[in-house]
Amino acid sequence: MKRILAVIFALMSLSCFAEDRDSLLVMFWNLENFFDHIDQGTGESDKEFSSYGTRRWTKKRFHVKCDAVAKGIMWIGEQYGRMPDVIGLAEIENRGVLYKLLNTTLLRKYDYRIVHFESSDRRGIDVALLFRRSSMDTVFTSLRTPEHDGHKMNTRDILHVRMRLSDGDEMDFIVNHHPSKYGGEEESSGRRVSAMQSMMELCDSLDSDGIISMGDFNDTPDAPAFRLTEDRLMNKAGYLHQRGEGTIRYEGRWDMIDMFLVSPELDTCTVMEVCRIPFLTVRDAKHTGLKPFRTYSGPRYIGGVSDHYPIILIMD
Repeated sequence: MKRILAVIFALMSLSCFAEDRDSLLVMFWNLENFFDHIDQGTGESDKEFSSYGTRRWTKKRFHVKCDAVAKGIMWIGEQYGRMPDVIGLAEIENRGVLYKLLNTTLLRKYDYRIVHFESSDRRGIDVALLFRRSSMDTVFTSLRTPEHDGHKMNTRDILHVRMRLSDGDEMDFIVNHHPSKYGGEEESSGRRVSAMQSMMELCDSLDSDGIISMGDFNDTPDAPAFRLTEDRLMNKAGYLHQRGEGTIRYEGRWDMIDMFLVSPELDTCTVMEVCRIPFLTVRDAKHTGLKPFRTYSGPRYIGGVSDHYPIILIMD
């Protein structure tokens, strides 16, 4: 296995020098409870995902997940002829998790940098962004905490990063993980509308060569929250949703809740795809078809990565 991975890496490294720098490859992936294995006393989820917690989340299991995530990203690099220039991530516990992902796996061979801030999320999970220093560099970063009924929500912050690309253009990247449907879809819908409003207020304040907003919106493109984006951001997941595709599977049905939204000037030069990584895909035991290979099935550890497929945005 080590020899095979070494060959893959060598071929991919050679292809890096031939990459077309006029194009851009952006990835987003919800990594489903990507916690480290140490209980730092920061909440119930931190305790649950520790060596002595109910999940028995050990150092070995953590590093198995790191390796699987890295191999998934490298598989995407092989399929698309280049490693992603930007990677948005959701359900990250802390910066240390990302540091270990980039420095204890084959991703250490690449020049990824981290943008991450702690949020006030009640479960202790955040969004983050990785970018390749050879493709771009940060101009500035900011955070926006969604508000609902005049109060800040204890949820993930909206992460904004302005990047200067190698051709001198500046582009804004936004990473979202909007409130879940905990408590019921109807009851929670207002919180997702509020989060979308916060995201749109951020977008309206920006003036750059383009906006790429990505994330887990916990809603499909036909949900009420997306009425706020009409004519201001183009939803690249709309046609995939209409075709019955999705990024997460529940009770045998696909839901498209992970997506990219882009400013109008980027609409004609971008396309979104769902990445079904073969070794992170399993057969659905309860229903026909396949589904993402997650880390746990209920309380039982099964060794996968996430119940979400990653998504890719290709920009020519």
